[in-house]
Amino acid sequence: MKEIIPSLLQRPLHISGYLKCFIMAGMVFSLCACGTNIDDPSTGASQVSVDHTDHPAWSKSANIYEVNIRQYTPEGTFNAFRKELPRLKEMGVDILWLMPIHPIGEEKRKGELGSYYSIKNYTAVNPHFGTMDDFKALVDEAQQKEMKVFMDWVPNHTAWDHPWIEEYPEYYMQDSLGNITYEADWTDIAQLNYANKELWDKMIERMKFWITEANIDGYRVDHAGHDIPLAFWKKAIPAVNKEKEDFFWLAEWNTPEMHPWFDATYTWEYFHLTTAIASGEESLSAITEYMAKQDSLYPEHAYRLYFTTNHDENSWNGSDQELFGDNFKNFAVMAATIDGMPLVYSGQETGLNERLEFFKKDTIRWDGYEYEAFYKQLFKLKDQHAALWNGQYGGDFEVLPTAHEQVYAYKRTKGEGTVIVVLNFATESKQVALESSLPAGTYQDAFMPDHTLDLPSTDLQLPANGYIVLVKQ
Repeated sequence: MKEIIPSLLQRPLHISGYLKCFIMAGMVFSLCACGTNIDDPSTGASQVSVDHTDHPAWSKSANIYEVNIRQYTPEGTFNAFRKELPRLKEMGVDILWLMPIHPIGEEKRKGELGSYYSIKNYTAVNPHFGTMDDFKALVDEAQQKEMKVFMDWVPNHTAWDHPWIEEYPEYYMQDSLGNITYEADWTDIAQLNYANKELWDKMIERMKFWITEANIDGYRVDHAGHDIPLAFWKKAIPAVNKEKEDFFWLAEWNTPEMHPWFDATYTWEYFHLTTAIASGEESLSAITEYMAKQDSLYPEHAYRLYFTTNHDENSWNGSDQELFGDNFKNFAVMAATIDGMPLVYSGQETGLNERLEFFKKDTIRWDGYEYEAFYKQLFKLKDQHAALWNGQYGGDFEVLPTAHEQVYAYKRTKGEGTVIVVLNFATESKQVALESSLPAGTYQDAFMPDHTLDLPSTDLQLPANGYIVLVKQ
């Protein structure tokens, strides 16, 4: 489910100088600093802190691939999806994030099959997907292929026929008449009440279950900050981490205070900005303001998740073609190289020009793999060049002037490594001269290895809606 973005992060940034950035950055680091113990007045207990300023070593250049089991194959099962693992490994996928695999509530169900996010049982698998043994086999095979497996965790709400409804009604939000409540128009879910501390331990136990039972590698946490106090995560994350070293936490949330408790957070604001640019409502200069804003708000160690779509955007707001038109590849290149961790959704490698149904069966139409080589090269580029790594492991970001309003260019640098990205969003070709302060030398075209350029003396020729990624040799 999609988060509600706090108003602070919706306001546009007007850059008036670096002083404001340093002041705001200092405020954020004060919020995010962690020591050995934290006294939390909301729990009355001293809690061991977690340090996600240093992330699992395997995550430094990692990408994420979101798996929609229901729609991935005609069968819609774990076993059918397992057959895709060799292909995804060859494509360069590092992390498989599986949308919720739990049994779906039947009471007040929406549509034929219901929402994945209406959880009937936290410690079981959806029988439509297969058995627990099938799921374990999927995790095991993926890990043998050196891919990590994340589960989608839904702590904010349950289905109406979850056992807690009858056994522990006090675990749920209630109105003045004592009726359990739900969020907005999501009538198929009952919202949990984290003011009740007994709920905390129950939820933590169930999160531990999937590590001990199936050896998963991380959680993507749905609605991570919506009516769930940060104090809960300060208790839950260290407790769950005791079950497995280098466990990873991705929050579907967009605010700085989630760090350093979570390894990564969403960039909803960036996504909406790119769709606004694609539609002509915003200019490319807004990207520059956005990046400065992120530097001022988030600590350096924060991984941020960048994407062109996910299950929410695809089902409710539009296909890749609808959202980005002829500039889809440009925005995909940007998401993979601008900063942070890139996400690819099920089917994007085939050209996902359809909105997948959310509440019923709607198998992805695998009409070849038009973008598979494209994503493979992006993932390879990220792995091989430290300037493009995630969080503090990556390089500096700097915008390059191009003299064209519809051309956006930037460089990422770390040590002696330099990667230059130039994106032409215009419907006609452009000749681009980059600034003379670039590190001089021979650069290789990442997507055309036999093509080299001497910069900054050589102008770049970009086709309409075209891109070039250059790596200094």
